[in-house]
Amino acid sequence: MKFALSAFLFFFTLAVFAQDEDDDLLSLIDEEEETVNFTAASFKTNRIVNSHSLENTANGVLDFKISHRFGFVNTGLYEMFGLDNAQVRIGLDYGVNDHIQIGIGRSGFQKMYDGYLKAKLLRQSTGARNMPVTLTYLGAASFNSLRENIIAPDLEGFELYHRISYVHQFIVGRKFNDRLTLQLMPTLLHRNLTAAPEFENTVFAVGSGGRFKVTKRIAVTGEYYYVLPDQINTDLYTNSAAIGVDIETGGHVFQLHVTNSTAMFENGFITQTVGNPFDGDLHFGFNISRVFTIKKPKEFTEDDW
Repeated sequence: MKFALSAFLFFFTLAVFAQDEDDDLLSLIDEEEETVNFTAASFKTNRIVNSHSLENTANGVLDFKISHRFGFVNTGLYEMFGLDNAQVRIGLDYGVNDHIQIGIGRSGFQKMYDGYLKAKLLRQSTGARNMPVTLTYLGAASFNSLRENIIAPDLEGFELYHRISYVHQFIVGRKFNDRLTLQLMPTLLHRNLTAAPEFENTVFAVGSGGRFKVTKRIAVTGEYYYVLPDQINTDLYTNSAAIGVDIETGGHVFQLHVTNSTAMFENGFITQTVGNPFDGDLHFGFNISRVFTIKKPKEFTEDDW
């Protein structure tokens, strides 16, 4: 009996020590397995005003967007300060996965069709994987469907490819805190047809944009594009600028803004902006975004990055 009791106490003590050692080892493993904390909600939607933001539409979500620009406010009371005239773009943006977004759109300005692919290459994060910025690539193309005699009335040998323009852009940005996000957008834009032979077909520009969060549901946004010298006719065109307010209400995001750009696609607002904001050439406009969940994405883990 004494032998059995002694044996029980001996093995019980070994089990206790073994459990303590296992707990110590598990605690060390847990400390070493630090998680990756990805930065989220840098912007309320995938657009700042005209330009893309560094955010993508969520995986499996369809974003239906209506963008509206009234006429210039300096047209006066006869045109109801621009309310009598308007340009509209209707677009669909879809999150293919956690990295890739695609989209299409149709604008009244130049009856333009556009499509794009947006791929997130790096994502800002802390913890086990420290990445100070988010890096996104944007590739886009647009197709001018105006009648040939309007696009190029004096051009001989007009071809289908003359209607097309292309854009390559990198978006690099950082969410500095809960309120402030800034981004830069180096851009290469190629036009197969220009307004005159002396204009450059390939244009380089640098965009900048940002958001400042005022409340939980309201943020101030802004963007500006600088086209490098000697690439566009500066007697006709100027750099694009915009400032706006984002208002989030459930599944909708309302973006109210003023901009000197009429077009809502890259070839338009980067190289064809005619409005001088200092002369009152400003459009009041808005973007309305409504999202629909098409498919429920799989659970996301750090191993996916």
